[in-house]
Amino acid sequence: MNSLHGIRVLDLSRVLAGPWCTQTLADLGADVIKIERPVTGDDTRTWGPPFLKDAQGRDTAEAAYFLGTNRNKRSLTCDIASPVGQALIRELVLHCNVFIENFKVGDMARYGLDYDSLKILNPKLVYCSVTGFGQTGPYADRAGYDYAVQGIGGLMSITGERDDLGGGPQKVGVAVADLFTGMYATVGILAALRHADQTGQGQWVDMSLLDTQVAMLANLGANYLVSGKVPGRAGNAHQNIVPYQVFEVQAPPNAAPGVKDHLILAVGNDGQFVKFCAVAGHPEIAADPRYAKNSGRVINRAELVPLLEAILKTRSKAEWLTALEAAKVPCGAINNLAEVVADPHVQARHMITSWNHPIEPKLRLMASPLKLSETPVRTDLPPPLLGQHTDEVLTQLLGYSATQLAQMRGQGVI
Repeated sequence: MNSLHGIRVLDLSRVLAGPWCTQTLADLGADVIKIERPVTGDDTRTWGPPFLKDAQGRDTAEAAYFLGTNRNKRSLTCDIASPVGQALIRELVLHCNVFIENFKVGDMARYGLDYDSLKILNPKLVYCSVTGFGQTGPYADRAGYDYAVQGIGGLMSITGERDDLGGGPQKVGVAVADLFTGMYATVGILAALRHADQTGQGQWVDMSLLDTQVAMLANLGANYLVSGKVPGRAGNAHQNIVPYQVFEVQAPPNAAPGVKDHLILAVGNDGQFVKFCAVAGHPEIAADPRYAKNSGRVINRAELVPLLEAILKTRSKAEWLTALEAAKVPCGAINNLAEVVADPHVQARHMITSWNHPIEPKLRLMASPLKLSETPVRTDLPPPLLGQHTDEVLTQLLGYSATQLAQMRGQGVI
């Protein structure tokens, strides 16, 4: 049995932050019913290419983006803008533990699907709203998107190459404000479910992308609050640890002209720095009072890093990785996604899974990283086709007849 067996989630979210949250809940065993617009569905169904291909090699309507964020869910189409659709959602709420939505502030109240309305029907309901800026504050009415939040929330000011080296603002390669918010929403929902079990009282979880992004400034946020000094972009270097960055190494013998090779050196403490210098054949650097401790290495970064850059260029990536790993000095290659998927450790950890999708019987997707010894995550429901489970859910949960389903379908409600 899965950890969240018996928990049912009514998921009115779309795109990324909300679906990432509900995908995690679904992995843990919750029955997630994804409510989608009839005909068009979740916006990300069209966010391609790439699209999943059919047996003839033609693009289908299933975008890879959607497939990556909606496993282990059931899809039910419902027009919540119609009174009949709103009534249907209210019926379903009676059978659910969690309700999650990421509409603009005030939209759910217009539909009669806000927390104050639904908690009357189901006092134990955990209701989660995901917005760009939260339910309160001067920005509450703004539409909030990951890209903008990465900028407003300070992340782009500390991401990218240093300005003096030609750098500029840079977003992260994946939508981390969305993804972090989805994970925090998962934690908030689980905490609220615990409270509901103990007290019989549900609650409203107000999740904001900007709140989450500010929280995720982590050590750099603390650096600023403690020192008063605004941190800038540091490229691939660490603001508080040296050497902890990307270094160029000797290019392979068969490399094309101008092609460079790199590795990550992530020395986290003074003992590791001594080991690195020994592997590099320069123990005198670790013995230098300027560099013996991390605080000195940070202060004297401008003098130390060029020394290390010259040393790292004397050997190939393979030579460095072999020697450093043997000495237990943290280091790593910089893999592209093909190399990640082929990595033997990634495969051994079962991070790529196959799903029996209606279009592709051997659909490969990234897996959940959650590994629980007694309640393993689910791997039984591939990302659904649009409306694939509408009849199933309405028949099983609400006892709707074939006549009722046909009538609602004829009205365009489902």
